[in-house]
Amino acid sequence: MSNRSEFGFALLIVLFILLIITGCICFGGGFDS
Repeated sequence: MSNRSEFGFALLIVLFILLIITGCICFGGGFDS
């Protein structure tokens, strides 16, 4: 069970990073503007 929960947590982190990268590309790397 511990292995499965670690996998889910790692997957969540990867999705979060991908979301940030995609956001930076779409908004030109600046959310302030």
